[in-house]
Amino acid sequence: MKIRIIGTAWPFRGGLAAYNERLAGEFLKQGHEVELETFTFQYPSFLFPGKSQLATWEKPAGLMIRATIHSVNPFNWVSNGIRLRKKADDLILFKYWIPFMSPCFSTLARIIRKNRKTRVICIADNIIPHEKRPGDKLLTRIFMNSIDGLVAMSASVAADAALFRKDIPVRLSPHPLFDDFGEPLTRETALERLGLDPKFRYLLFFGFIRDYKGLDWLLEAFADKRLQELPVRLIVAGEFYTDNAPYLALVSQPELRDRVILRTDFIPNEEVNRYFCAADLVVQPYKHATQSGVTQIGYNFDKPMLVTRVGGLPEMVPHLKAGYVVEPNPGAIADAIADFFLNKRQEGFETGVATEKKKYLWSNMVNAILEVYKETTHWK
Repeated sequence: MKIRIIGTAWPFRGGLAAYNERLAGEFLKQGHEVELETFTFQYPSFLFPGKSQLATWEKPAGLMIRATIHSVNPFNWVSNGIRLRKKADDLILFKYWIPFMSPCFSTLARIIRKNRKTRVICIADNIIPHEKRPGDKLLTRIFMNSIDGLVAMSASVAADAALFRKDIPVRLSPHPLFDDFGEPLTRETALERLGLDPKFRYLLFFGFIRDYKGLDWLLEAFADKRLQELPVRLIVAGEFYTDNAPYLALVSQPELRDRVILRTDFIPNEEVNRYFCAADLVVQPYKHATQSGVTQIGYNFDKPMLVTRVGGLPEMVPHLKAGYVVEPNPGAIADAIADFFLNKRQEGFETGVATEKKKYLWSNMVNAILEVYKETTHWK
């Protein structure tokens, strides 16, 4: 098949780019012809609070990536739509995560589908965004009405999709393992490269810091007296995508001041393995969520995880097998962390993680996409 993935890819950075590039690699592995079309312009500054949108590393080897799409230029959408309509690929994939992309993606999709050959399938991170803005539902409805099928990465996303369309094929396929962040390191090597003291055990909060991800809850939990008495430190690794002042104020409190390690620049791909291999427990204290790529990095490095009972996270981490699923509040988070260290749960959970991770193969995602493709007939 001729397959084209439209969305974030190198030279842009982040989990979306890593996902699209890894998916392209899996399609190539299975013998398909694949190209990625990424942005010439992705976000206006008000939607991107980070320091830079661009990667600092070389283009991934073996992938055809073209920068062609301008997210806010309608003339660009039309010209690219006409070009891609003539290309007549078998399948176009859009990775949908934010309603802001709806005008661009839906215009492209509608023009391309006029060739009556190309099917358009959405891989949905979110249908209803975490950080809501006026017009989100209208924009999402416009996009949903431009596609032929959908693959949802959690049951909650599939349910959200059904609010907009019930007449297209949908498959549920969890986020596959993020297995392209380097080889596993020994704990000692990882700690040495991070300059951390091996006499402590480490919790890890990883990824862009947004308010809905609950870092404030984790900091409040980590101030619990039981945890203050343990030789445990918290690593916060990821760039602030929100006002950092409230978080820095929490960290400066006496009960946290010397126990939290802030690494709040963007973490480049080649350093991700250091953080996960140094950690004993990966903590995702989200206030609301659909699914998370952080979970799949954790699985790749065989790390137990603590997640809150929100969105699709409980689907990913079986409670007391691969980690904890707790109620979304600081007290429950503190109780689980205390239990992990006081009752020496790590070894048992790591065994559970090694078993559970077998569910999350990239071939499963490809199969789900191809199943949807076989059911689509966009000229109904």
